[in-house]
Amino acid sequence: MKCSIQRSFLTFVATACVVMVARGASAGKAQASHRSTAQEATKSPQSNDAGKSRRQIASIRKQLLKQQAEIAQLLERIRQLEAQVEPHPAAARPPAPSEQTTTEASLTPVVPASKAADASPVSLPAMLGGAASSSGEAGAPSPLQFKIGSAYITPVGFMDFTSEWRNHDAGSGIGTNFAGIPYGNVFQTNLSELRFSMQNSRVGFRLDAEVHGAHVIGYMESDFLGLSPGNAAVSSNSNSLRSRLYWVDVRKGDWEVLGGQTWSLITPGRDGISPLPGDIFFTQDMDVNYQAGLVWGRIPELRVVYHPSRHVAFAAALDSPEQYAGGSAGGPLITFPSALASTYASELNVGSNTFGVPNVAPDVIAKLALDPSSRFHFEVGGVERNFKLWNPLNHQTYSATGGGAFANLNFQVFKGMRFLTNNFWSDGGGRYIFGQAPDLIARANGSPSLIHSGSTVTGLEYTHGNSLLFGYYGGIYVARNTAIDANGKLIGYGYAGSPSSQNRAIQEATVGLNQTLWKSARYGALNFISQYSYLTRNPWYVAPGSPRNASLNSVFLDLRYTLPGSAPTLGK
Repeated sequence: MKCSIQRSFLTFVATACVVMVARGASAGKAQASHRSTAQEATKSPQSNDAGKSRRQIASIRKQLLKQQAEIAQLLERIRQLEAQVEPHPAAARPPAPSEQTTTEASLTPVVPASKAADASPVSLPAMLGGAASSSGEAGAPSPLQFKIGSAYITPVGFMDFTSEWRNHDAGSGIGTNFAGIPYGNVFQTNLSELRFSMQNSRVGFRLDAEVHGAHVIGYMESDFLGLSPGNAAVSSNSNSLRSRLYWVDVRKGDWEVLGGQTWSLITPGRDGISPLPGDIFFTQDMDVNYQAGLVWGRIPELRVVYHPSRHVAFAAALDSPEQYAGGSAGGPLITFPSALASTYASELNVGSNTFGVPNVAPDVIAKLALDPSSRFHFEVGGVERNFKLWNPLNHQTYSATGGGAFANLNFQVFKGMRFLTNNFWSDGGGRYIFGQAPDLIARANGSPSLIHSGSTVTGLEYTHGNSLLFGYYGGIYVARNTAIDANGKLIGYGYAGSPSSQNRAIQEATVGLNQTLWKSARYGALNFISQYSYLTRNPWYVAPGSPRNASLNSVFLDLRYTLPGSAPTLGK
C-alpha cells in the first residue's frame, strides 16, 4: 500500500513537471516572437537586440534540458518502485502487534501489550492500541469510540453465556468458594450441579483526555455478580449490577497518581505497574473467583507511581483496610474466647459486618517492577497491616502490626510460551488470599495473635494461531495458631478438635483453552473458553471416621462476544 501511494505521488509530480515545462516553453517562445515582431514593426533590427533574444532562447533551452533530466530521474524511480512491488502483488502488510486489539475490559489477556511482539495475542486481549482483524481491517476506527469535547470515551465490556458443572454441589454459583467446598457425608457431596449464567457479562467505559499536559484516564467496569434476589432462579434472573472498578488515573511525565476502586497494588502484574485490566495477572480462568492461591483485591486505593524509565516502576499505595477473622467467600472463622465471642465478632470482619468494623489505619503496600525486555517481567514488594481490639471486660486496648512480602515473575520460555509464578507469604495477610485465611486469632485476655499464611499460583500460558492454552497450580497454606481459653479449652485456629472448616492446605490444578472463533476490529470478537479444575482442601483436624479431605471437579464452558473498541493513543 505504501509503495502504491509513493508511485502515484511520483507519477503525479512527473506529469505536473512536464505540463509546467511545456507551458513555460510555449510562453517563452510566444514572448520572444512577440518582442521580435514588435521590434520589426517599429524600427529596423539592431545587432544588440538580436543578441539579447538569442541569450533568452538559450536560457530557456537550458531550463528545459534541466527539467527533462529531473523528469527522467523521477520516471526511473517509479520503475524501480514498480519492480519492487510487482513480484508480490498480493502481499499485504501484517497488522502491527498494537493493532490486534478489540477492547479494554477485564478479559484475562494472553499477554500485555508490550509483549505482543513475542507472542501475538489471539484471544481477547485487554490492551491499548488500534484494532485489526484477519479480514484486513487494520487501523479501522471502532464504531463504538466517540469524542465529547476533548475527551475520548470508549465503551468496554462483553456478553458471556457460561455453563458450569461440578461433581458436588458447592452452593456458590459460578464462583468457587475454595475453602468451603462440601466436606463429609451430606447431600452436597452426593449430588452434582449444573448451572447456566450470564452474570459474568461486563459493561463499562474508559475515558481518556489531555489536561494541562497530563494524561487522564477514567475507568468504570461492572458485572452482574452482586446480590441475587430470592426468586432469581424461579421466574426471572434479576441479577443485580455490581461495581468492579471505578477509578481515575493522572500521569504527567514520570509521575502517576490514582484514586478509586481498583485492582489492588498487591495483585500480580503482567507488565510494569498499571491499573488497566490488561496489565494485571488474574489468570485465564472462567471461574469468577479465579484460582486458589491468587493474591488480589478490588478495593478502594490511593496510589502513587514513579516511572524513572520504561523498564522500571516503583509504587506505594494506601488500601482500604479490613481486620479479618474469616467468614468471607467460604473462608473459615476462628474460634473466639467464650467471654468475648459476641464483642469481637463485631470488632473484626466476619464476612457480614464490613461497615461496623473499627479499622485503625489503611494497609500500606509498596511494589518495584522491572521489565528489562518484553520477554521478562519481575516484581517484588510488601504490605504492612495494623490491627486494634478493645476488651470490654478489662477495658484494655490491644494492638498488633503485621505484614507480608511477595515476589512475582513471568518470562518467555520460547515464542508463544510464557512461564508465570506468583508467591506470597504473610503474618496477618490472609485477607489478601481471597479471604481464605483469617488474619488473626484472639487470646483469652483479648489480645490479637497474627496467623501465618502463604500462597502461590504457578503455571504456563501458550498461544498458537487462534488458540490459547493455559495451565496453573494454586496452593494455599494456613499455619496453626492456638491459645487456651479462660475455661481451659483450646481456641484459635487449627487446634485439636477444631472445626473441619479450619483448613491447613487448599490446592487446585487447572487446565483450559481459549479459542478465538472470529474477530473484527469493527464488530468485536467471539470466543469459546473451556476450563477444568480439580480442587482439594485438607483441614487441620479430622474427626475419627471422617474423610481426610474434601475434593471437587469443575468444568466451565463459556461463549463470549466482546464489544469492539480501542483506547486512543495520547501523549503522556
